[in-house]
Amino acid sequence: MSLLSIKNLTLSIHGIPILRDVELAIAPGEIVAVTGESGSGKSMTALAVMQLLPQGAEIAGQIHLSDEDILAAGEDRMCALRGNDVGMVFQEPMTALNPVKTIGDQVAETILLHGAMDRAAAMDRAREVLARVGLPENRFPLTRYPHELSGGQRQRVVIAMAIALRPKLLIADEPTTALDVTTQAQILELLTGLVREFGMGMLMITHDLAVVAEMADRITVMRHGEVVEQGSTGDLLTNMQHPYTKMLFQASGHKVVLPAPPPPAPLLDVANVVREYRLPRTRLFSRPEYFRAVNHVSLVINRGERVGLVGESGCGKSTLTRAILGLEDVQGGHIRLDGEPVFSGQSPNLSVRRKMQVVFQDPFGSFNPRHKVERLITESFHLLDNPPRGAARQDAVAEALTAVGLSPDDAQKYVHEFSGGQRQRIAIARALIIRPELILFDEAVSALDVSVRAQVLDLLADLCRAYSLTYLFISHDLSVVRTVTDRVIVMQSGEVVEEGVTEQVFANPKHPYTRKLIAAAPVLPELGVVG
Repeated sequence: MSLLSIKNLTLSIHGIPILRDVELAIAPGEIVAVTGESGSGKSMTALAVMQLLPQGAEIAGQIHLSDEDILAAGEDRMCALRGNDVGMVFQEPMTALNPVKTIGDQVAETILLHGAMDRAAAMDRAREVLARVGLPENRFPLTRYPHELSGGQRQRVVIAMAIALRPKLLIADEPTTALDVTTQAQILELLTGLVREFGMGMLMITHDLAVVAEMADRITVMRHGEVVEQGSTGDLLTNMQHPYTKMLFQASGHKVVLPAPPPPAPLLDVANVVREYRLPRTRLFSRPEYFRAVNHVSLVINRGERVGLVGESGCGKSTLTRAILGLEDVQGGHIRLDGEPVFSGQSPNLSVRRKMQVVFQDPFGSFNPRHKVERLITESFHLLDNPPRGAARQDAVAEALTAVGLSPDDAQKYVHEFSGGQRQRIAIARALIIRPELILFDEAVSALDVSVRAQVLDLLADLCRAYSLTYLFISHDLSVVRTVTDRVIVMQSGEVVEEGVTEQVFANPKHPYTRKLIAAAPVLPELGVVG
């Protein structure tokens, strides 16, 4: 008997079709993964189960949780079911948690809302489930606030809230997208263990196909609001029938071919760099203490070389990146680009700053939505002594947009008119337009669908051929780093623990931490595509 049964589910919002005849079933103790690109209807299917649909939604079909008809349940009944019978783990834990409530209170609140027990018993249950998800009270007191935890720890709190009342069904919506590989592995192992231990069913929504292949019992592939293929994981991976399924899995394992780097000629020189932050005083007259985020780091990037920087959250990647960009001064060592220091006295050296650009993880968040593309991608012109004007400016905009596969006519559009992949292309155009000597890619493809990611990686390879790009590629996605870099640097606790030719490091890692990272990364199996 199915725990969750969805049949002929059709959904429209303000008359716009969203889901069409979706069918899905989950048995107790079973993990079913729903995968597909953005806009495929994955999250809307989950929200339909929870009955958390936006205004204007019209729904038809059948959704049964055990023997209960979800679509016939009123809001009072759904409030009783949510949290008690159906738990949900959201993608971004910081927005799912209340920043002014302690983690103990937030987990206990789920229990108290359903009147399952009194406050003392609820706090005991909170203590128990937090320990079960790897946050024991002796190391993580219930009095801590979300901002005092790392991303992986916050996600564990969200999971504790979702399982506090031992629900029959757990819905996990992209629960590991923003996490580094070791934390991701821990969360996936935790979720799988909870399903097996409590006999829950789990609906896992993700676009990470390596994760799908590793943990799901069955896979459902969605596109444009429809289920195009589903089956047991083993059968589907070895005998895909639908062209879209084949495309998704082929794009997930997409590799690019970079041009050979030129002979070594140092461009960026980071020597023995130290960056510390002053910690708050613990007592009124106590001596201040410091946290060393970057500890005597040295590295060299040559012209035309593509270098990857990997490590877990908190390893010092972002701090080092800000120092390289001249956004933060350092307490020891030096950083020079083409022989010039990135800091001049107490301020960034503008003659060096104009030679570097950065591409951020979230292109939409890095753009002003009120400005057109032409203005957005020419923001860096303020760094130039003589920025192009008139026709020369228009030519520079057209050339940058064409280089990233867009049209010069796109210059007069707003950023909301583009897809996620197109926005990332605009971000790359903004970085290219002043022809910098070094580009820093900060998790530039981690939020993209697999097919869009493949297109952006192909674009990078093409740009390397056309412009002989030099870049530092910062990412927690080791499969991407492996295909778009010549050399890789591994950081742990503020220090470089290993570096070398990318393929050599991945094939034969020397340091235990590097081996741990590579072992934790989910791997897409070799696919036997038949059809």
